[in-house]
Amino acid sequence: MPEGDTVFRTANHLARALAGQEITRFDIRVPGSATADLRGQIVRDVVPRGKHILHRIGEQTLHSHLLMEGEWHVYRPGAPWRKPAFKARAIVGTAEWLTVGFELAMVEVLPTSDESRVIGHLGPDPLSPNWDDAQAAEVTQRLAVDTRSVHVALLDQRNIAGFGNEYVNEMLFVRGIDPAAPARELGPTETLALVELGARMMRANLNRPGRTFTGNTRPGMATWVFGRAGKACRRCGARIELTTLGANRTSERNVFWCPSCQPKRSTP
Repeated sequence: MPEGDTVFRTANHLARALAGQEITRFDIRVPGSATADLRGQIVRDVVPRGKHILHRIGEQTLHSHLLMEGEWHVYRPGAPWRKPAFKARAIVGTAEWLTVGFELAMVEVLPTSDESRVIGHLGPDPLSPNWDDAQAAEVTQRLAVDTRSVHVALLDQRNIAGFGNEYVNEMLFVRGIDPAAPARELGPTETLALVELGARMMRANLNRPGRTFTGNTRPGMATWVFGRAGKACRRCGARIELTTLGANRTSERNVFWCPSCQPKRSTP
């Protein structure tokens, strides 16, 4: 699943191609917005918000979410597409560039003044220019009242926007936290340190050619625990375990952890 850093880079790539340009082609291939026509309008900006992308065009916004498989591609007009046309959900073109959104979710055109309807539920975003100590503290407060496992709570975009499963697995390992521990039992100091770590990790990966948590970008060396079930922990040598956690059965995600470095917490 694309995570906040991927979405951030995608939005910036789109903005470099489209911002300030007049729309010459606008084709939305989903019910509800299929008749929208923003040709002749100027792209004001393309911005990320958590895992959402907002094309602000004239007084309208094209909202999309990459979900599991979504991608935006940028082409020169007439260049061949790298994915089949039947997977295209949105096409936004100018005289110089054609951008195509494949396998997108939540595609919708709405007034920019109504953006809060689709992103207003999101928590603070570590990649937002507004991210600061106060926003990190706000996330800490939200997690302090969340009764679910800390792994599930961190994936809830209402608590903090942008973290996906890979980041959450790696954050919890580095801080030595049991993924199944209730978020509210961590304590404010430990929770704040965890949130700030995740923000630093995501920002550090923004300009890297490949995402890494260990500092090593060689194949198979970039993660501490994610995707490493059954292998030796890079710290202690114990066997990395795998289970699933989720708010419900349909939202369960793979959880990788080291039973030695992330021991179960004793119940009071």
